[in-house]
Amino acid sequence: MTEAAEERLDEVAGAVADPVRRRILVLLRDGPLPAGEVAERFAISRPAVSRHLRVLRRSGLVRAELVGRQRLYTLDPGPFGELVAWLGPFVRPSGWEHRLDALETEVYRTRRERRTTTDASPGVPGEESTA
Repeated sequence: MTEAAEERLDEVAGAVADPVRRRILVLLRDGPLPAGEVAERFAISRPAVSRHLRVLRRSGLVRAELVGRQRLYTLDPGPFGELVAWLGPFVRPSGWEHRLDALETEVYRTRRERRTTTDASPGVPGEESTA
């Protein structure tokens, strides 16, 4: 990973490390919101919310567009990709994933055996063997 990529990763990880910023990201999942409307949803001061939005903007997780006198914030999930890619090797498949893989293998094996048994049985054409 290049130094620039590591810096971007650090910015994204730092941005999502704060619970207020995570809540802002959740709000913006549903669509763009003006800064004032974002600020109304928190019990902290407007300048504090503005600082959180600035951190999110610098990390690339949100974009700001000036619409008239309002600054409209939009979620940009692109930078999450690098963070997810970095975290991927640390995440082990759960026990359920392994069990479901084993079940899938067993289903395919059973279907294959049934086809082989049906094809090889000297019964009435079109009837499946019950053996």
